[in-house]
Amino acid sequence: MKIMIINGPNLNMLGIREPEIYGKATLKDLENLIIDHCKGNDIEPFFIQSNHEGQLVDAIQDAYFKGFQGIVINPAAYTHTSIALLDALKSVDIPAVEVHLSKVEEREDFRQISYVSKVAITTITGKHFQGYLEAIDILKSHIEYCL
Repeated sequence: MKIMIINGPNLNMLGIREPEIYGKATLKDLENLIIDHCKGNDIEPFFIQSNHEGQLVDAIQDAYFKGFQGIVINPAAYTHTSIALLDALKSVDIPAVEVHLSKVEEREDFRQISYVSKVAITTITGKHFQGYLEAIDILKSHIEYCL
């Protein structure tokens, strides 16, 4: 099973950016945790992080053309602004789980809108790196159930 893990803007700054919110672990630490989790679950993860909306749209479309069965996406700031990501996810019809490290629902008012959540199977917030592992498990169960 192939799953694409998409991380949006500023997630390359994990460990540096607002450690009181996001912690001191890095994006590489997250990727290593996911790799270890996937090894025992017969899942092949593929990672992309970009600060550019169009590259994230391209990644979602690539997931379709390259036969990925699921997407875990943390659109970061694009969560609240990107209809393009919503449309890309709708166009490929690949099951997706939205993840946020922090509890966005408890943060600023502008973070209360999520376009991606309109198409995601579910949204996981506030579980930091564990949220990604939970998202992978949800996708695996969903995909196996649909087969």
